[in-house]
Amino acid sequence: MKARRIDWFILIALGLIWGSSFILMKRGLDAFTSEQVASLRIGLAALALMPFHLKLKPISLKKYWKGLVLMGVFGNLIPAYLFTSAETQISSSLTGMLNALTPLFTILLAFWWLKRRPGTKELMGVCLGFLGAIVLLLNTGNDPMSGNSLYGLLVVAATACYAISINGIKRYLNNLDSLSATVWAFTLTGPIALTHLFGFTNFTHTLATHPLAWSSFGYICILALVGTAFSVIIYNTLIRQAGAVFASSCTYFIPVVAILWGLFDGEAVSLLQIGAIVGIILSVYLINRK
Repeated sequence: MKARRIDWFILIALGLIWGSSFILMKRGLDAFTSEQVASLRIGLAALALMPFHLKLKPISLKKYWKGLVLMGVFGNLIPAYLFTSAETQISSSLTGMLNALTPLFTILLAFWWLKRRPGTKELMGVCLGFLGAIVLLLNTGNDPMSGNSLYGLLVVAATACYAISINGIKRYLNNLDSLSATVWAFTLTGPIALTHLFGFTNFTHTLATHPLAWSSFGYICILALVGTAFSVIIYNTLIRQAGAVFASSCTYFIPVVAILWGLFDGEAVSLLQIGAIVGIILSVYLINRK
């Protein structure tokens, strides 16, 4: 029972951290392009984790490379670019709402990949969650920043990537400690992001000339260090302790936090969107109920 309470505490903490990441991406986009924000996010996280190599025990990359690639590419690299691209056309609050699809894709992929047969209540939760997501995609509210619902499909694609990563961690990295898994995953993807940042964008020019560059850079640093590097470590721990589906359920708390930040930032949120999110959050009960 105590372990279960700890799992829920970690789950809620992650929801608060990641629910704040969408407004941080939005502030990063004040000065930088979506590609620059994503590359900087992954690159800074990789650099912050690099010193931990000194404390890590040697691991067999031959044994764990599949899980590390899935975690690094599908759990961090690709979603980072998809989310920032989406936020160029839709609001941060709507992005956070659509992020709640992660548990739904997770359980569907678990059924196919890990041969895990979901129960009736879990399937009911999946259906309810997808229904709420469809409502969100079709109703973008009164916010002009959420007028192009097609960009919401980028968020849907990102949540599918998360599901691949979550199940990959459970299958291939279950015996690897969270710190080692996180450090090695970013060691693989960090150089890719930094190469793109400095080799294929005008990041240095923007940093030197844009009036909001340094404030945006500060927000991205928070996003990279707290919302990416640190949180991924404890997320991997939660996956191994409580399972992939339970861990992915932190995304049910994310939209609530994202909505509050969006309202604080002047974004419009409709009552229909609120109703859709309530339905999605209720589906977590069906998915996790024993």
